[in-house]
Amino acid sequence: MSDTKEMESASDTGDSGANKKKQVTTIGDYELKKKLGKGATGEVFLARQISRDRSVAVKTLSKELAKKEDAVARFLREARSMDKLDHVNIVQFYAADSYKGIHYVAIEYVNGKSIQDWLDKLKQFPIGDAVHIAMVTAEALKHAHDQNMVHRDVKPDNILLTSKGVVKVADFGLVKTLDEDVALTQNDTGLGTPLYMAPEQAVSAKTVDQRSDIYSLGATLYHMLTGVLPCSGQTAVELILAKERGVFESARKLRPEIPDRLDLMVDKMLAKDPKHRYKDCGEVVKDLASVGVHNAAISFVDDAQPTSVGSEVPSELRRTSPVMGITMDSAAPTPGGRHVPAPDEAAEETIDSSQTWYVQYRDSEAKTVVKKMATQRILKLLNAGKLNSKARAKVSATGYYLPLGEFAEFTEAVEKTLKRDPADIRHDDLKSVYKKARKEQIQQGSWGSVSGTFRGMLGNGAAIVCLLAIGLLILLGVAYGGVLFDYLGQVVTDMMN
Repeated sequence: MSDTKEMESASDTGDSGANKKKQVTTIGDYELKKKLGKGATGEVFLARQISRDRSVAVKTLSKELAKKEDAVARFLREARSMDKLDHVNIVQFYAADSYKGIHYVAIEYVNGKSIQDWLDKLKQFPIGDAVHIAMVTAEALKHAHDQNMVHRDVKPDNILLTSKGVVKVADFGLVKTLDEDVALTQNDTGLGTPLYMAPEQAVSAKTVDQRSDIYSLGATLYHMLTGVLPCSGQTAVELILAKERGVFESARKLRPEIPDRLDLMVDKMLAKDPKHRYKDCGEVVKDLASVGVHNAAISFVDDAQPTSVGSEVPSELRRTSPVMGITMDSAAPTPGGRHVPAPDEAAEETIDSSQTWYVQYRDSEAKTVVKKMATQRILKLLNAGKLNSKARAKVSATGYYLPLGEFAEFTEAVEKTLKRDPADIRHDDLKSVYKKARKEQIQQGSWGSVSGTFRGMLGNGAAIVCLLAIGLLILLGVAYGGVLFDYLGQVVTDMMN
């Protein structure tokens, strides 16, 4: 969480001049200093608690939601439920109240960065650091689960690292008490972030339990280890279908130095069926500790302090070592002396920047365009936002078009576009999207497969023309089939005579 934006008003302001309302700089016991960010439900400010003379973070409810009584009640209820949580690795709750029509929550201010911020910078983490973060997060989630509370939005953005390398789980704004009246829960939609969400949560947010958090933590661990998401899609529908299939590349296939046992543990956390996952976070911590690869302190944070992680795990299962994490900056030899290239080095060996591709995409006028481009050109356009994840490519003029993300050369860049502009994925009503996904899944067995074949061979435009032509022939056959049959019969009769 970095202080990058100047403070803006915490209340609605009118037009400039005589009608402009005075900026709110104090809310109750809190003096607002700077605006830290803005989300779907409101804004976050760095503030000073006047009575305690300490820095805190103040979250305010948006003016739109403040007009809805049920939204205000839910905001305050969910915020106050955080008061039950008292764990060193969970962002601490201070107060929830209303002041002159402004509804706010005061929580611990964390001077540091999110895991997502670090992933944007490092791409992937040393194995020892990734496991350390997953273990500490699991311990924090276990504390919440022991209070019958489920987070429901575990993701890299909601896991923070302080300037001393201490893990803090944040944003329990979607927290759900397992024994609460379901009538108090939000509409029966998925809630949370679909990129890391368990498949059952896309169906209903009301029926999730701690195993949904374990899935999201598994997706986060996979991302930290490999630099990519286990499941992805160009739309929310494709993402949900991918999770429903439960098929993804093993983390070890993408990064061979990952231990076999750790790879299997990640797979178990990401099991499609909750029954096949770990039943609680205590088991997750125990198994991760038994691999013995987690670092005592985060290696990429300067002056990081050692953390007692897995302290409740029996000593015979803890084989920690601060030097067992594999760094990304240099190649690491295997026990047998074989050289394993670092991720960047491996990429340089396998990706040919001069390779040319036939790229199919929509231009600014929504017209389908096909151009021949080199790998480096495609990467630049993806990074600049001029190509998105919906673009398709093939190597030869006679091949099949596939999404750019299917090619190793572009996977990382496509993942960035999905994280940078996931509007379709983040803002859809997930329940309706899930129904749409089911419908498309059924259609894939019939016309969907035919359509996919034509698209792969000819491109979207040509496929549509061909399908229309086929449909027209069928309609003509139905409408004039009898007349045509009589005509052909007469021709044959005349020829015989």
